[in-house]
Amino acid sequence: MADFHGVFPYLVSPLDAEGRIRADVLGRLCDDLVNSGVHGLTPLGSTGEFAYLNQAQRVSVVRTAIEAAKGRVPVVAGVASTSTADAIAQAKTYQKLGVDGILAILETYFPLQDAQVESYFRAIADAVDIPVVIYTNPQFQRSDLTLDVIAKLAVHPRIGYIKDASTNTGRLLSIINRCGDGIKVFSASAHIPAAVMLIGGVGWMAGPACLIPRQSVALYDLCKQARWGEAMALQRRLWRLNEAFARYNLAACIKAGLAVQGYEVGDPVAPQPPLTAVQRQAVEAALRDIVQ
Repeated sequence: MADFHGVFPYLVSPLDAEGRIRADVLGRLCDDLVNSGVHGLTPLGSTGEFAYLNQAQRVSVVRTAIEAAKGRVPVVAGVASTSTADAIAQAKTYQKLGVDGILAILETYFPLQDAQVESYFRAIADAVDIPVVIYTNPQFQRSDLTLDVIAKLAVHPRIGYIKDASTNTGRLLSIINRCGDGIKVFSASAHIPAAVMLIGGVGWMAGPACLIPRQSVALYDLCKQARWGEAMALQRRLWRLNEAFARYNLAACIKAGLAVQGYEVGDPVAPQPPLTAVQRQAVEAALRDIVQ
């Protein structure tokens, strides 16, 4: 199985006025991120607004990321659906396009029991020949992955990673203790990355890394070298950006920050609102304090 680790920015999905993916903008962002030292790219994560895109737009995003990466870093594409059959179809499509891994996300309308949650993720992993990262975000999912389900999925030969956005760091340690080497933990922006690395995490998949890739890679390197004092000093500085994002819509914040940096990514997909002028100023100020 491939060794996924380090900083995987959650890519935005820039659209033009006709709803087409702006491949030129996304491609330049991907290339710049790779040149900044990130360890992978994740299209169609939460920051990629997967819930607001149709399948043609999703395919365009994934294809653009693969073409821009040029094999330099792995591309792990998000698969999300309320339907198992549709999720399998997405996963197979992205594998054919050439992704290196799948980030499996469960969307639910009616609540599900553990057995159905497990079967959804297991079916995706059974359908592909590439590594699968299971994703849990109880803030947005009606049917979350329990520790029991995670432990059962961890023995699947292609499920080797979990990206957890629960905000509960103790839960991450419980996953690590329960599953051992069976599954590796990626942090989300809802967690403090340095703290997750300290307890045994392997990196983070998060939208803010799109805006501060070099600083994120520097933080990861300090953690890997166990230079915890320096790592926490940098983490405290970077955390200001997470604090700003926690107050507003995440995709709107990332897109506003990228616009400041010269990427014409546009506003978040409707009906999400763009940031107000005051909110945009708060994001710009937090970003300016970090990258100056």
